[in-house]
Amino acid sequence: MAKINGNEIRPGYVIEHDGGLWVAVKTNTVKPGKGGAYNQVELKNLINGTKLNERFRSAETVEQIRLEMKDFSFLYEQGDALVFMDTESYEQLELQKDFVGDRAAFLQDGMMVTVQLYEERPIGISLPDQVTLTITEADPVVKGQTAASSYKPAILENGIRVLVPPFIGAGERILVDTNEITYIRRAE
Repeated sequence: MAKINGNEIRPGYVIEHDGGLWVAVKTNTVKPGKGGAYNQVELKNLINGTKLNERFRSAETVEQIRLEMKDFSFLYEQGDALVFMDTESYEQLELQKDFVGDRAAFLQDGMMVTVQLYEERPIGISLPDQVTLTITEADPVVKGQTAASSYKPAILENGIRVLVPPFIGAGERILVDTNEITYIRRAE
């Protein structure tokens, strides 16, 4: 762990503050006409997700936390738990579905994910930015609706609804952004 000054905090830094682990979401350096400059930081708690706005002066020091990033392979779903395997030690890790959130629907057998660990405890997970999925159901194109850039709803093989261009039909494979849950393009 390294000590850094309050004015060195940047978005994405994980710090220890008030006995908890916080990630800096936004930072803004403020130089008022009177008094010393400070760093206005929006923090998000990594454990429970609460947010906090805090001012850090350059004289204040905080503990910067280094998170361990490990690659895991998704194995299977078991009730409310998702089971992953460490690709180096072959140990299994169980995470609750609500820990992964809505994006759990994008998990596929053997998919590689990165788990953020702090003292061997998982505190975050990142999935690949894009996945290829098949459309199981798509609304037909309404004649005359193609003049404007209109999108139609479609249901993917994992049950997620996305908006796709009118030329995409059922049975086609598309690339989907797992962060925004949006259509990107047709899969090759």
